[in-house]
Amino acid sequence: MHPNPVSISLSSYGADFVRQRGQEQFLDMLAAAGVSRVELREELFASAPDAAALGAVIAALRLECLYSTPLELWTAQGVPDPLLVHKLETARALGAVALKVSLGHFDAHCDVTALAALLPAHGPLLLVENDQTAQGGRIEPLLQFFQRADTLGLRLGMTFDIGNWQWQGEPARQAARQLGRWVRYVHCKAVQHRADGRLVAIPPQAADLQAWAALMTEFAPGVMRAVEYPLVGEDLLAVTRAQVRSLAALGARVEVAHA
Repeated sequence: MHPNPVSISLSSYGADFVRQRGQEQFLDMLAAAGVSRVELREELFASAPDAAALGAVIAALRLECLYSTPLELWTAQGVPDPLLVHKLETARALGAVALKVSLGHFDAHCDVTALAALLPAHGPLLLVENDQTAQGGRIEPLLQFFQRADTLGLRLGMTFDIGNWQWQGEPARQAARQLGRWVRYVHCKAVQHRADGRLVAIPPQAADLQAWAALMTEFAPGVMRAVEYPLVGEDLLAVTRAQVRSLAALGARVEVAHA
């Protein structure tokens, strides 16, 4: 069996808990749990981090790093957010392999060539995620964006959040079929409909894992997949290790023995 690489979004441990402890305090545990990548969250830093020092710690633990920011790539005025350059610089200072943003307000009138000038030829890859909003959580705008980016040869990819499609009533399997060619990173979370009408992220049940395994067939083999659902318990290392093992097995290739 060849297990797949797994990432942990540090938001999984609860925003208040992570802000209080500091994201750097989780790194040793992630390495011990068999994690391949840590997803640092900009919104969970109580103050600006020493990016170079934090990146050095992550590298010493032989972990990959992804930097996630709540930035919307396209502003309401239909132009790339000028803060993108600063976010990419922070990601680079952290030694991150990628910067994750959401789509924002993209439509047919947006000038994608304006984005080309902001993207580095090397360094962190820009990953655009489907979020939970009407502007950034639907298949069609994302499809149009990636198709236009393709025509310009832009260096970017997609973060496919399995659970987020439910906020806009979009079918995840259809999204995977249409967008799978651009997917470089997968956020995994099950979603529960609460009595008050709200949707909340929850850990997966067996049926969720089965559905996720089917989705993975639409993506490149061995795609990095991330826990982005609550990780709670007395023994966080054991809880994390169990979820890493579970996600690593999704779509894992079986080694065939030859006589």
